[in-house]
Amino acid sequence: MLTVFENGMSIDFTVEDVDRYHGPGFPGGVAHGFCAMSHAVALLGDVERRRVRVRTAFPGPGGRDAVEMVLRAVTGDRFVVDPDLAKPERGATLARYVWVFDYDGRTVALQICDDGLVTDEFIALGKKADRTEDEDAHLAVLKREMTDRLLARPVGEVYEEIHAPN
Repeated sequence: MLTVFENGMSIDFTVEDVDRYHGPGFPGGVAHGFCAMSHAVALLGDVERRRVRVRTAFPGPGGRDAVEMVLRAVTGDRFVVDPDLAKPERGATLARYVWVFDYDGRTVALQICDDGLVTDEFIALGKKADRTEDEDAHLAVLKREMTDRLLARPVGEVYEEIHAPN
């Protein structure tokens, strides 16, 4: 459960709520967005959802939709995909899993833990042009497996706090 506030009233979201909003396309992205927001809120404390700004190197539509549903940051023009936040030194598999949340003068920056949550195979197959039907089916399995790995962990064990970039 992820709880944010709007005008002082609490609003609770489950990952299933966000998944229904997003649809079936990118469950891993939904899970990444949900896990990153959950960690950020745990560190920031109670947040008014329409005052949180989000920057990320993660361009996926599932992550974007998670942020929109919970924080209303896309329509509020407080969501930016910033490729400069990527950490290429972490390799192609992990580089783009970076999120920065700003709230009332406080900043929380997070990156994915480097312990097999995202696999090289998933990234390579996801980037491949002209996938076959069998490859698409395998990619769907890899998406579900990654989603399950992410959601099986408690808040704070999917993403780790890092020094906030400028």
